[in-house]
Amino acid sequence: MVSRNTIKGDIMKIYEVEKDKMISYLEKLQSRVAITTDMWTSNQKKGYMAITIHYIDESWLLHHHIVRFVYVPPSYTKVISDVLMDFLLDWNIDRKVSTVIVDNCSSNDGMINILEGLDVIEVEIEKICESVAYWSATPSRMEKFEDAARQLRIPCNKKLSLDCKTRWNSTYLMLSIAITYKDVFPHLKQREKYYMVVPSEEEWNMAKEICGRLKLFYNITELFSGRNYPTANTFFIKVCEIKEALYDWLICSNDVVKMMTSSMLQKFDKYWSGCHIVMAIAAIFDPRYKIKILEFYFPLMYGSEASNEIEKIRGMCYQLLSKYQSKSNLGQKTSSYGTSSGSTFLELNYDE
Repeated sequence: MVSRNTIKGDIMKIYEVEKDKMISYLEKLQSRVAITTDMWTSNQKKGYMAITIHYIDESWLLHHHIVRFVYVPPSYTKVISDVLMDFLLDWNIDRKVSTVIVDNCSSNDGMINILEGLDVIEVEIEKICESVAYWSATPSRMEKFEDAARQLRIPCNKKLSLDCKTRWNSTYLMLSIAITYKDVFPHLKQREKYYMVVPSEEEWNMAKEICGRLKLFYNITELFSGRNYPTANTFFIKVCEIKEALYDWLICSNDVVKMMTSSMLQKFDKYWSGCHIVMAIAAIFDPRYKIKILEFYFPLMYGSEASNEIEKIRGMCYQLLSKYQSKSNLGQKTSSYGTSSGSTFLELNYDE
């Protein structure tokens, strides 16, 4: 029988061979490479970081490969940057990176933080959360809940799902599923003496109000999460749609919704200021939109300053074009793409 050490050695040899092939391929690749990271937690509660590269080949096909999987100790914010830099240098792609996107950790201030405004609705949906937690706590309670739903002729297509404080979309899923079982909870109150927190009609109405608004974020997040097709060209439009929706919610008659929206807008503005240029350029490169997409949305976002912002991004497009033209000219003289003249897109001259 083959020993564990032999199998381990064979796996590492295969890895090194495939790694060398990929490095060689990336050196010849004419496009830039995007990097994403994801933090995974093992059943021993240890943190691991997966690094994935994304690129478009000469046939305009999108590819993505997990290229490194590494243990990350607690308090890992500084470690992440060190691991990433070691990887970029080891693979010789530090001059070919277009963007680096990390997942929702302390070092990342991404769009998902807009939804921290959900904190203000915790009290409003507290009884629904407690009800879902109670009836999903054990298999026997879950079975009793489903029996009650069937007695009321309510289809049990989805199981109750408890929300998670670190994942806003779980709040949407919890509410959307619980609402379909709205009539089951008071029915069970008559049969279960330990079940004490039945949501009121007012609380259910509030849940419907909140859930209807969160659906916009959920649908957009699902769109952004596509891995088999490019999504960068859709970011700008969808994020602008979010801003428009937030403005509309501010004039809602529901005070709780207005409080939630006000908190979301503060997060949105912080996020927008940091990434709107990259998103806008990606949208411009979509031949369906071009610069006209900015001419439509920027007046809504910037008012009288819209024309200045449009010209700023137009100039960035020309700078980016010049970068690629210089790379193309250099490529005719040398087979190396990533020379000392390389830089990432975010290094282009842009002054806030």
